[in-house]
Amino acid sequence: MNRELRVSVVIIFLNAAKFIEEAISSVFAQTYNGWELLLVDDGSTDGSTQIARKYAASYPGKIFYIAHEGHKNRGMSASRNLGIRHARCEYVAFLDSDDVWLPDKLRQQTQILDSCPQAAMVYGPGEWWFSWFGDSDDCQQDYVQKIVVDANSLIPAPKLLTLFLSNEDAVPSPSAVLVRRRILEEIGGFEEELCNAVNGLYDDQGMYAKLCLVAPVFVSDECWYRYRQHPESCCSKIVQTGKYLSARVTFLGWLKRHRFMRRQKDGDLWKILRRELSACRDAIGYRQSNDGSNTLGHLKELLKRMGRATLPDLVCDWLQSQWANTIYRWRKNKLQSDNSQR
Repeated sequence: MNRELRVSVVIIFLNAAKFIEEAISSVFAQTYNGWELLLVDDGSTDGSTQIARKYAASYPGKIFYIAHEGHKNRGMSASRNLGIRHARCEYVAFLDSDDVWLPDKLRQQTQILDSCPQAAMVYGPGEWWFSWFGDSDDCQQDYVQKIVVDANSLIPAPKLLTLFLSNEDAVPSPSAVLVRRRILEEIGGFEEELCNAVNGLYDDQGMYAKLCLVAPVFVSDECWYRYRQHPESCCSKIVQTGKYLSARVTFLGWLKRHRFMRRQKDGDLWKILRRELSACRDAIGYRQSNDGSNTLGHLKELLKRMGRATLPDLVCDWLQSQWANTIYRWRKNKLQSDNSQR
């Protein structure tokens, strides 16, 4: 292997012809050139397979096309793991096929991990990117994710997981991170069964949870990527189907049973995990008890239909997500209040 190559970039894709060339271009635009690019096809049926093969043929030894046996669709975690198995470099970076990196992403992140050997991973906030479509009104919606820990510092295990469980808005996209390949292999990579059980929603958080339980992470305040917001993304689809809360319960239940978590002695972490699981289950029960079975349920359904008829899809998805999160957070705050009064 070329010793100058230090970062294996993994882009997984499924029917991503609309965006993948822009993602690949952002890798080429990096100010750091010590990378190889692994394009992992998760069973695409559109033109993205041909696009990926074209790049691999044009840049042999630098870009590689990889697919599951039989060109099967195996899911996001299985595809990321396939990329990790083919990775040859010390560091692994993930770029979702609908996101883009800013030019200094790899250069600055490799410098951080080089200078901080204790860190298993580095990440920074992302820009929630609504304006990609070119509408000037969408520019006002763009914002950079908040870092709610001490930025530019090494966060010890399991403190970061405690934050991620209590505030999902703080969780980075896979496009944000650079990880030591050795650590990914030690923790078993991404959780394929969990990913498939929740239709990909917690693909990243399963890996983050394991890593944050066993190793420290460096958190920067530097924005290194743009997180494209569109109704075809995995998160948007889950929100549209109303399965967010049930997916979260599945994730939290998986984490509670995981061997890394069972070894964990941190009382605050266990307290937050149990609180989140209880709040989610209560919110599901609340939703089911009001799902069209009374006047409130009928009113909610009417408002939902009116919204779908008059508002853009992204706005409707956001409102539905906010409703679920409001009920969920209300239950969580009530549990906190009840516990403090005991």
